[in-house]
Amino acid sequence: MVLESVNSVINTHHVLFVLPVDGPLTERLRAAGAEIAFLPVPVLRKSLLSPGGLLSLAWRTLTVLPRMVALLRRTRPPVLYVSTITIPLWIVAGRLAGVRVICHAHEAEQNLSPLVRRLLTAPVRLAHLTVANSEACLRTLTTAGVRPDRVRVIYNGVPDRGDATPPRETPEGRLVLVGRLSPRKGTDVAVRAAALLRERGRAVRLTLVGAVFPGYEWFEEELRSIAGEEIEFAGFQDVVAPFLADADIVLVPSREEPFGNVAVEGMLAGRPVVASEVQGLAEIVRPGETGLLVPPGDPAALADAIEELLGDWPRALTMARAGREDACDRFALTRYHKETARVLSASHTSA
Repeated sequence: MVLESVNSVINTHHVLFVLPVDGPLTERLRAAGAEIAFLPVPVLRKSLLSPGGLLSLAWRTLTVLPRMVALLRRTRPPVLYVSTITIPLWIVAGRLAGVRVICHAHEAEQNLSPLVRRLLTAPVRLAHLTVANSEACLRTLTTAGVRPDRVRVIYNGVPDRGDATPPRETPEGRLVLVGRLSPRKGTDVAVRAAALLRERGRAVRLTLVGAVFPGYEWFEEELRSIAGEEIEFAGFQDVVAPFLADADIVLVPSREEPFGNVAVEGMLAGRPVVASEVQGLAEIVRPGETGLLVPPGDPAALADAIEELLGDWPRALTMARAGREDACDRFALTRYHKETARVLSASHTSA
């Protein structure tokens, strides 16, 4: 989404994008027309929530913050766009440099204590404007102290390549889950649901497209220990369209999901979607019309929903067609570009 944010303004503005480290995004941003710079700005991670981690964070903040402020004072951008709340130091630097700041929030952490949530969102309250990627994200921010009049909701834009493969006339029980392997994404829920379906006599095959973050290797080992032959570990894939095309049903069983791009991608692929009834997913899927919603963390409920679709395939295809039309309408990339450009241009004018 950060690349699409750049694409929304690159034809009308010069974009200097500052990254903490070099990586795969660098060349994509350059290809889009952005100028690239690097500053080792700390990113908030759980590993920092320890005495040693906090000391490291404090030291890195003291050493890099003056460089951030100096860069902003030298370049004098009309707007500083901070693409995530996990690098809040840029908001502070923008305020110190006297630059108008927009923060784009893609996070909606609800399983934290109110105190911790308020601490994590404290820098966000310094932004002149915050963009939330869903109503769920908006609620999380405002309950943590962000002023509602300083938040705008802009749903993510998901590209429709217009080459979706028609679904099978008769399903083969092929399921796909696209996303990193993690408890948050509910990968274990999908694996257990597939096992339940096999026990019920349903010949299903589940493909997991994604990998674990460093430090979560234990979770993949746990998944493999409970997975049967019907589970395929496809690993990280930069292009997921072929996996969606091969599937009968797309699963998005996340326990938390501020938005849920994969649900939209599944709808655009013309596949029936089964998702958890949480946060942004509940805003994307219209239950019974464009897909099915199930309680999070419930393998039996997920298995029941999959079986419902496989057992009434004409209805499943009707939902898939309605889902594609709805996704094309509500989550179009052109709409995202226009709304993002409008917000940035308005901030530019008022800066």
